[in-house]
Amino acid sequence: MTAKKVAVLGLDYVGLPLALLFAKKGFEVVGLDIDLHKIDLLKKGKSYISDVSDEVIQNESKLLPFELYSGASAFKQCDYVVVTVPTPITKEHEPDLQALIHASEFLKSEISKGQTIIYESSTYPGTLEEVILPILEQSGLIAGADFYLGYSPERVDPANDTYSIDKIPKVVSGHTGACLQKINEFYKEVFQEIVPVSSPKVAEMCKLFENIQRLVNISLVNETNSLCEQLNIDFSEALQAAATKPFGFTPYYPGPGIGGHCIPVDPLYFVWKLKQNGLTSELIEAAHQINEQMTKKVVERAKQRLAANEKNILIIGVAYKKDVNDVRESPAIPICETLLDEGYEVNYYDPHVESILLKGRKFESVELTKEKIDVADVVLILTNHRKVDWKLVKEAKKIVDTRGVLNQY
Repeated sequence: MTAKKVAVLGLDYVGLPLALLFAKKGFEVVGLDIDLHKIDLLKKGKSYISDVSDEVIQNESKLLPFELYSGASAFKQCDYVVVTVPTPITKEHEPDLQALIHASEFLKSEISKGQTIIYESSTYPGTLEEVILPILEQSGLIAGADFYLGYSPERVDPANDTYSIDKIPKVVSGHTGACLQKINEFYKEVFQEIVPVSSPKVAEMCKLFENIQRLVNISLVNETNSLCEQLNIDFSEALQAAATKPFGFTPYYPGPGIGGHCIPVDPLYFVWKLKQNGLTSELIEAAHQINEQMTKKVVERAKQRLAANEKNILIIGVAYKKDVNDVRESPAIPICETLLDEGYEVNYYDPHVESILLKGRKFESVELTKEKIDVADVVLILTNHRKVDWKLVKEAKKIVDTRGVLNQY
């Protein structure tokens, strides 16, 4: 087996930056994905996520992108395998492990003796050993003896200029002590700080709890903000004052709802696991319900600003957070779709998102001009991107600012 080779399965918002980091650290990286469009773009030196520039792709010769099955022979030569496929939820709010199982079935067929396999996809506690391990051991190889298996939760914060991936402490776990040792040795070459834990279940729970905390706190500020509006209290000013406390307080900020692949999803993985064991969490359930109601409240706020004959709504930002092009679970999608259902004319501007699908129709980002601002009956701000002319937006006759961004201008 050739030394210093790593395969990354899943080249999306987590996998691509991670693959580039491995390449930067000197590994030859086999990047595998089932999406031929992504593979074609990478081979042409093009990026499809906002955190990675075309130039970075073009300058990285150690990343070798392949469609999943056509890259099987290159995969077999890798010492390390990192799985970063998506783990969404179903319409019934249950874990959707199809991509994870698909990746594991591929590994079962192609795994080589001595390989170290690390899963990073967010999932409920017990997934590695209850779902993944039985699939991999159908290969006839035994984890901890013939190959090494572990779980290390991804910690990627898109558009965060302060913490690059390798500077974020890396939590690691192994199915056995030998597995943990192998993963430790590998990740020490890549990350500045390694945090080993006693079991994969602990590592899986670590990831979920990080996002449970954020869900609860963001839902708290969203509810408090709504209540303060009814009491005629400027919650934004109160929050800024509270944030000056140098201990025991971390500010979270109101918005139109919580989006992205992690915060709206991970807590529901834990809720599902609890239900399988006859347990429940009233706090997480309540926080989820508050977040679910936010999009309806934003729609009502916009409608309250409109006269009966006013129908033209200009949306600023459809990505789930500022300075990214990711619309997964973005609250902007249900907000826009609800407005369309109710007969409003909806246009959007987002410097990072060229087009989106709403109600089966393709909508393209319009150019942000004074004319567009002037003709809009209301401007609805859903994402506070830095690449927006906020002074121009401020000239609109009616504005609903769900992010408090205009307070800065």
